[in-house]
Amino acid sequence: MKKGLVYRSTGSWYSVESDGIFYACRIKGKLRLKGIKSTNPIAVGDHVLFEVDENAEASEGTIVEIEERQNYIVRKSVNLSKQTHIIASNIDQVFLLITLHNPPTFTAFIDRFLVTAEAYHIPSILVFNKLDTCTPMQEKEIDELASVYTKIGYPTLKISATNGMNVSKIESMMENKVSMFSGHSGVGKSTLINAIAPDLNLKTGAISEQHQQGIHTTTFAEMFALSNGMKLIDTPGIKGFGVVDMQSDEIGKYFPEFISFKSGCKFHNCLHKNEPQCAVIQAFENGSIAKSRYQNYIQMLENDSTYR
Repeated sequence: MKKGLVYRSTGSWYSVESDGIFYACRIKGKLRLKGIKSTNPIAVGDHVLFEVDENAEASEGTIVEIEERQNYIVRKSVNLSKQTHIIASNIDQVFLLITLHNPPTFTAFIDRFLVTAEAYHIPSILVFNKLDTCTPMQEKEIDELASVYTKIGYPTLKISATNGMNVSKIESMMENKVSMFSGHSGVGKSTLINAIAPDLNLKTGAISEQHQQGIHTTTFAEMFALSNGMKLIDTPGIKGFGVVDMQSDEIGKYFPEFISFKSGCKFHNCLHKNEPQCAVIQAFENGSIAKSRYQNYIQMLENDSTYR
């Protein structure tokens, strides 16, 4: 029996590293995780126990057990809306890449992603990319949006993956950590990863002019081991992001700026929607809570069952 780390998942086969050797592994029988209705029981970042197939010509094995996860992040499955898809596990931090215009990243997407990361205890860093293509007015728009999240406590960074602006800052934040990169297709994840690790030579995609959306270049999550103890998880471009398995009274817990005001609400089970003497609503009305954040919270309360 060997211990290994899952670097890549393609559905039926998993690439598992153990003592510097990569094994192509399958799952033993019907391996399923308790309490998680997932389309993929094993995810990139999982620590697993596996048996080596001594009869195989290549390095192959069978995964028999998944070790307990430190954390994981999920989204609703694209094809089966009632099921979830585990994007990755055992993540130290996630870099959410954002572009405002090429393609546009809307705050509804950002906030859904952040709520999910908060729920699964994963620190998030917001990375505003393609500064080299921005007009002064567009950069001002980025600064205004970044300040919304900086005030809440989220680290933000303006970069250009194309010309290298602030890429070294991301590298220093990644040292000795498992970092996940996520965002819409077309925001420049692959370009940034190539700037950090040119040897990987990942494919980069163009932006669809018709829809102003990225063309998918990554079809599955994959981990890469880099220098200085860096492990990087590249994920497929995400179009929509729905919060999963979250009750209405839970969602507000994952908006950090609500916490300090919540104690001032008249009702302890206040949903901050239309209740009287709600301190969160008052904070929104006096500008202490950003308009976009509060509106996106209300949208999650009302529409989450239909959002993918």
